[in-house]
Parts: sequence; C-alpha cells; structure tokens
Amino acid sequence: MKNMRWDNQSTASEFVLLGLPIQLEEQGMYYTLFLVMYLTTVLGNLLIILLIRLDSHLHTPMYFFLSHLAFSDVSLSSVTVPKMLMNMQTQSQSISYTQCIFQEFFFLVFGCLDSFLLTSMAYDRYVAICHPLHYITIMSQRLCFLLVIVSWVLSIAIALVHTLLLLRLSFSRDNTLHHFFCDLSALLKLSSSDTTMNEMVILTVGTVAITLPFICILVSYGHIGATILRAPSTKGICKALSTCGSHLCVVSLYYGAIIGLYFFPSSNNSNEKDVIVAALYSLVTPMLNPFIYSLRNRDMKGALRNLLGRGNFSG
Repeated sequence: MKNMRWDNQSTASEFVLLGLPIQLEEQGMYYTLFLVMYLTTVLGNLLIILLIRLDSHLHTPMYFFLSHLAFSDVSLSSVTVPKMLMNMQTQSQSISYTQCIFQEFFFLVFGCLDSFLLTSMAYDRYVAICHPLHYITIMSQRLCFLLVIVSWVLSIAIALVHTLLLLRLSFSRDNTLHHFFCDLSALLKLSSSDTTMNEMVILTVGTVAITLPFICILVSYGHIGATILRAPSTKGICKALSTCGSHLCVVSLYYGAIIGLYFFPSSNNSNEKDVIVAALYSLVTPMLNPFIYSLRNRDMKGALRNLLGRGNFSG
C-alpha cells in the first residue's frame, strides 16, 4: 500500500531551470559579471569575518553580529550562484529533485537568518544610542550568543517546515522552473498538487520571519529617532548616522526586495519580475554589504590597515 501511494504521488526526477531573462548572445558577458560579483561577495564577506576575528578592537556586539551576517551572506549566495554559473557555462539547465530540495532548504535557512541577524543588530544600535550608560550590561556576551542561537534555531525550523510541506507535493505535470534556482514560490506554481496549505504556511511563517523582525527594526529606529530629537545636536546626529546608516541601507535593500517578492506576488505571466528581485537579494545585497559596512566604518578601515601593516612587517 505504501509503495502504491508513493507511485501515485510520483515526482519529477529533475527540474529545468530557465535561469535569468538573458538573451543567448549576452550570456558570456553576464556570466563574467555574475562571476565577478560572486567572487566579490565571497572575498568581501570573508575579509570582514577575518578582520573581526583578528582585531581585538572589533570584539564588540555589533561586530559579533556583523561577522555572522557576513557568513550568512556568503552562504546565501553560495546556495544559488555557483549552480547558476555552472548552468550558464555548460548550457545545461537541469537540477535533480534532491539538489533542488536541498537548495530550497538552505536558501530559506540563510534568507531567514539574515532577517533575524539584522533585527539583532537593530536592537544593538537601539541600546547603544538610547541606553549608552547600560550598553555593556544589557548587551552581554550571553545575550549576544543567545540572540544568534535563537536566530539559527528559528531559521532552520522555518526552512524545515516549508521543506517537509514541499515534499508532500507532486510535480508530475511540468518540470520547467521559470527561475535561476529552486525558489519556493516558483516550485509551488509548478506543482500539480493542492498548495493551499503551503501558501497558508508562507503567510503565517512569513509573519514570524519577515514582518515581525521588520516591525521590531522600525520600532528600534523610532526610539533612536525620538532620542536624537529630544536633545538635537550636530554631533549626536552625526554619531547616529555613522552607527545606524550602514545598517539602514542593508535593511532597506533586504526587506524591500523580500516584501516586494513574497507579500506582493506577481501573476504567473510576470515571472521575470520575481527572478530579477530574487537576484537582487541573493546576489546584489550580499555583495554590497561588505562595502556598506566597511567603507564608511572607521574601525573596519583601521583593522584593515593594521592587517596590511602586519603583513608588510612580516614580509
């Protein structure tokens, strides 16, 4: 009986990824562009992790969260981009069912992890500006570790729920994905099964993973703004902008793309928008994060100078 049931719910053994909406004659140019972007993402974020680990001045809550965000960004890009580049190079568009499920799972893990880490960083900035005298007491090492562990646990649990529900679906009618990776919403459009439960879980879990963290970030910055306005000074405003500006830029890029894609989904006829927005938050945002956090950050630039100086001295 078990075997018969599995046969009835048979699933395609592989999927065809149509990739980005790029003309065939332009593929070589875009392959080079995306390869450079991916290498920049990996090297930039790994450099952030290295600097934070080596420089004792960066052993603070803000940089602790930033190092985890950098790791998450490298992982998020690595889940999708290498496969996309390989498909562009070999002109092969196939991905096995198992690879597709794993890709979807890990993409959700690191996508959610980014959201929770950005929220932890917003709370850190709120405490630093609104309660500076109690900052060291509130943002203890124990709390920082707890926030990161909770972020990981929630991200894995959310991805696992979506993946287990996805495994129940059948994909026997069509196996062509209008995407460059196994995106959850694209897979649901493709399924020949009833996806009502999956869509309900996306809305419910999306509240936990996206909406609530975003509201927490807005509340944090609301308190920060109110604190600055209570005693407005050029020095205070400059300090707030220097400590919060980078984080706000990343938050805007990340949540703008996510909310646009999953909370205002397009019709089946406009898959190109979904693909381009997905490329924004899976490739462009992780690449920009090291530049946003490092180029405008005196501590990071100082740590880089120290590292280069140490290398020259050793040479």
